[in-house]
Formats: sequence, C-alpha cells, structure tokens
Amino acid sequence: MIVLGIETSCDETAVSVVENGRNVFSNVVSSSLHLHKRYGGVVPEIATRYHVELINYVLEQALDEARVSLSDIDLVAAVYGPGLVGALLIGLSLAKSLSLALPVPLVGINHIQAHLYAPLLGKKKPQFPFVGLVVSGGHTNLFYVKDYLHWQVLGRTRDDAAGEAFDKVAKILNLGYPGGPVIEKKAKRGDKGKIKFPRSYLERGSLDFSFSGLKTAVLYYAKDKHPNATLGDVAAGFQEAVVDVLVDKSLTACSLMKVKQFVVGGGVIANQRLREALTANLEEQAIKVYFPEQTLCQDNAAMVAGLGYQLYKRGVVSDLNLEVEPNLKVERVLVKKDKKYKTGEVKDGF
Repeated sequence: MIVLGIETSCDETAVSVVENGRNVFSNVVSSSLHLHKRYGGVVPEIATRYHVELINYVLEQALDEARVSLSDIDLVAAVYGPGLVGALLIGLSLAKSLSLALPVPLVGINHIQAHLYAPLLGKKKPQFPFVGLVVSGGHTNLFYVKDYLHWQVLGRTRDDAAGEAFDKVAKILNLGYPGGPVIEKKAKRGDKGKIKFPRSYLERGSLDFSFSGLKTAVLYYAKDKHPNATLGDVAAGFQEAVVDVLVDKSLTACSLMKVKQFVVGGGVIANQRLREALTANLEEQAIKVYFPEQTLCQDNAAMVAGLGYQLYKRGVVSDLNLEVEPNLKVERVLVKKDKKYKTGEVKDGF
C-alpha cells in the first residue's frame, strides 16, 4: 500500500511517500525557520503563508523522488493536531482534496503520536508494549504504548516543554534561535558540573515535567556576575539539568510499567548528550532504547504516512468532516467503537 503523508503542524512543510508503513520512498521537508529567526520564535502568520506558497511544490517533489504519480496513491494521512491552526488547515485541506479527487481513504494523525512512529521506520523495530518519550519544542510527554490504538499518558509538561526551555535560555544568553543546536554546541566547550542548576522533579512519584523554574534559574544566574564561569559552563549546566530530569523520569516510567523497550521521538532527541545519557542509563537496566534517524527527529511526513498505514490496517478512517484541532491531546485517538471506526477517548488505563 502506497501512503502519502502530509505534515504542516508548525514551520515545516512536509510531504512523504511511504510503502506499507516501512519503506520510505521520499521524505521532503521545507522549513520556514530562516524567516522566524529574527523574531526569536515561530510567527504563526509567517508559517501559514509559507505553507500556502510551498505545499504544492513540496508535494510535486515528493512524488517525483518517489517515482510515483497521484494515481498510485492508496491512502492519504495528514496531521490534524496539535499545532498552529492556520498551518494545520493548509495540510489538512490538501489531504481532503486529494482524498476526494483520487478517490482514496483519509486518516487523520495526531502529531505527537507520529513522533513516536519515527523510530519504527528504522532498521530495528521495537516490540509492544513500550514506554515512549516525545520531547520537542512544544511537548514533553511520557506514554505507555500497548499497541497502535492504545496509549496511556504517564506524564506531560506542566509549563515549558524541554525544547521551549532551550529556546528561552538561548534568548536569555543572547545565542539566537533556535536554541537547541546552539546551546548544545556551546555546552561542548563548557564544564557540565561547574554550575548546579535546579532539577524539578515535582511531587513524589510524579512523571510530569516542569522546566520553567530551570529557565528562571538561568535568567537570575545570567544577571549576576560570575567571572569564573564561561558561557559554555552555563550552557552545559543548563543542558545537564534538562537531561537528568528526562533520563530519571524515563527510568522511573519503565520501572513502573515493567517494560524493557523504550522509544524516543521529537526534535530535542537530536541532542547527542541526551541520546548518550538515555542509552547509558537505560541499557544499564537492560532496557533497549530506540531513536529515530537524525533526519526523522524534526517534523516530517514519513512518520505521518507510516502511522497512517498502521491505523488504516486496523480499521481507522476519517471522513471529510475532520476538523483541525490545534490543542489536540494524545488521549484522543481514533479507535474502534460500536463496529464503526470513530474518534474516541483513551483513558488512563485499558
């Protein structure tokens, strides 16, 4: 089955062609990041206009690279949330048009869930059940994933997501935008143990995340004069504080759910220090860790097409009344219900 995936949740315009949920024929991503740098963050209106201008060209390139035509497409999968409402509308509108015109089925995809499918496109495939961590600019979530249709939320961010904290700290340190790559680069030149920034673990037993206090701690530290600390030391200390919390809560989640498979997705997982720390600490407990390829860490449509195939094979379809949901949560997924396949609610349990 040939699946066309479409992803326009934020500032990446992405289209991909994937066969049977595994074989990536093409994965084209065009980012408007360069247009947002001067503002220190994504400007929704700019992102939306970029999608309008580029979406058809990205579609054409994806089909060309895959060496297929629209008549070869069997299924269209598109993200309908969460994300920027204008950006989501562009991608979903294209998906609906193609579904109606070809005609082929349509599957709406949750952007956060798609990030956890990215590692499944690799050579080694994890087995269900597993604990999953999505760590990106807008989300930091832990899940217990029983199968493609059953997700249990273990923890979520209560304020700043990890990627958001990187961006804000980079702004505090006048390092530019986006913050993740530049802080990682500066941290390599610093001493990660020189500055002990606070680690927020919240109340006892909580698997939720909070990085707002850490960001504030860096802000106050930067305002004071510390002649013995370099910019690299500050970056390394901040990065290590984020990594420690992510690793510790991931270990706790795996222990709680008694699983030996751990899957990670999202833009922040491109950070090498985080990858190294997760690998070392989890594999020490005989927990196998699965990462996406570097090109699949950012928002992309291959993960959307792959997950779309898996959901469709399990009876999930969407109709043309599907609406974008900018605040869509992972609890709301497409599941079987009354012998028809509709949108349902997944609660904290199965």
